[in-house]
Amino acid sequence: MYVTNNSMYYHADYVPRLDGVGAPTGPDRVVTSARATALHIRNEMPSVRRVLAVGAGGLDRELREAGLDVVNAAYAATRMSQEAIDGWEAAGHPAAVVVGLDPQLTYLRVAAAADCIRAGATLVATNRDPIYPIEHGYRPGAGSVVAAVEVASRTTAVITIGKPEPHLLVAAAHLVGTDPSAAVMIGDAVTDMAAGRAVGAKTVLMLTGVTSRETAESLPDDERPTFMAEDGQALARILVDIAGR
Repeated sequence: MYVTNNSMYYHADYVPRLDGVGAPTGPDRVVTSARATALHIRNEMPSVRRVLAVGAGGLDRELREAGLDVVNAAYAATRMSQEAIDGWEAAGHPAAVVVGLDPQLTYLRVAAAADCIRAGATLVATNRDPIYPIEHGYRPGAGSVVAAVEVASRTTAVITIGKPEPHLLVAAAHLVGTDPSAAVMIGDAVTDMAAGRAVGAKTVLMLTGVTSRETAESLPDDERPTFMAEDGQALARILVDIAGR
């Protein structure tokens, strides 16, 4: 299974990218924070049927695929502006507000979300990554959008789905009928390792990405990965060793 905190894209959109680097996959093997959020609301929040989505198209699609009635914040903001009504009325009285990374965020979209939350809607965050890496640097991440909505509504999200919280990995494991504690979490970030620990899984830190060996070794003992791998060959040896235990 492949997991990502990115909430902007529909999960199947990742398949061509994974195929392009030779990774064996299929649409059912990809779980984004948007997909995991939609599944969580469907399975754990049965009273929620209508949601206001602050995010990109992938978040809307995942929520709709889970059977939810979705109003995008862009639509609500347009109604607020044209009809001189508040966000709660413009969104049709949603039971929850789901916030992810919204690259087209506007003042009125934040206002619509805050209005709904003040009226009683539950705030759900796809993830709290403060920044989002791009090819030539960084942009504000979903956590920045969540923070704006929390400040405007004077409310804290009741749940965050993405890493380092356990919910993303739980969703991935359940989709293949596996207990998450039996999994091996492979990633290149400290948050990946934290998510793995949160579900009781073994963790493998890839040193080919954003975290150096020095950084990993400087972590407290209870935060260090179970294994570290310099490259793909080292990862293969680790996985063979784990399988043989």
